[in-house]
Amino acid sequence: MPYSHLIDLSHTIDQCMPLWPGDPLTEFITVANRDVDGFYLRKISIGEHTGTHLTAPLTFHPNGSSVDQYSLESLVAPGVTVDISDRTSMNPDYTMSVTDLINWERKYGPISDGSIVLALTGWQQKWGAPENYLGIDTMSRLHFPGFSLEAAQFLLDHRRIHGLGIDTHGIDPGLDNTFSVSKLMLQEPRIVLANLTNLNKLPPKGFTLTIGILKLQGGSGSPASVRASIH
Repeated sequence: MPYSHLIDLSHTIDQCMPLWPGDPLTEFITVANRDVDGFYLRKISIGEHTGTHLTAPLTFHPNGSSVDQYSLESLVAPGVTVDISDRTSMNPDYTMSVTDLINWERKYGPISDGSIVLALTGWQQKWGAPENYLGIDTMSRLHFPGFSLEAAQFLLDHRRIHGLGIDTHGIDPGLDNTFSVSKLMLQEPRIVLANLTNLNKLPPKGFTLTIGILKLQGGSGSPASVRASIH
C-alpha cells in the first residue's frame, strides 16, 4: 500500500537508557580503531529487553516461541493509536480500560482484526530521566501506565488483535509485578512492544507498522527498530 511518509518509533540505543531493575548494563567497547587496525569496530553488550524492544513468548512460557521463530509476515501489521495521555498525566498508575477502547471506536470506527494497538501515554517525555521514567518510589515499586487485563482480554476476544505496544517500559502497568497482560498476550507469538517513542506523531489509524528484530537464537526478546508507514 502506498504511504505518504515514515515515522521512526524507536529510541536510539545508548548507555544512559532507562533499564529495568536488575537488567544488564548497555556497554559499547572499542575493539579496533582506525589508527592501529585500519578500521573502527565496537563490541556491544545489551540485554534482550533493553531500549525499544519486542518480547517473545519464551520470556514467560517455557514452551513458548523464541524471538528467532517470528515470521516475516508477523512483523508487519496495521496499527492504531489510543491516546490516554490526559489520564496518565494525572495518574501514573492508570491502565487503559475497555471504556477507553469503546470511546475510541465511537470516534474512529472499529479496531480491525490483526491490528497492533498502541497506547500513547506521554511517557516518552521522561525517557532522559530513568528514575522518572520507571517511577521508582521509596519502596522500590515502579509506577508507570499500562493496559488493564480486561482491556487486553477484550481486544483478543472481540477484536482479534495481533499485538500491543506502548511508550513505557512494558504493556503491564508498573505496579503489576505478575506481568499478567504480557503473559496473556504471549500465550501465542503475538507482538508485544515496549519503550516506543514518537507515538504522538501518529494518526489514530491509517498506518502500518514494520518491526525489525535481531534473530537471536533462543532469544526471549530483541531490541527492535519499529517504523510506521503513514497511508
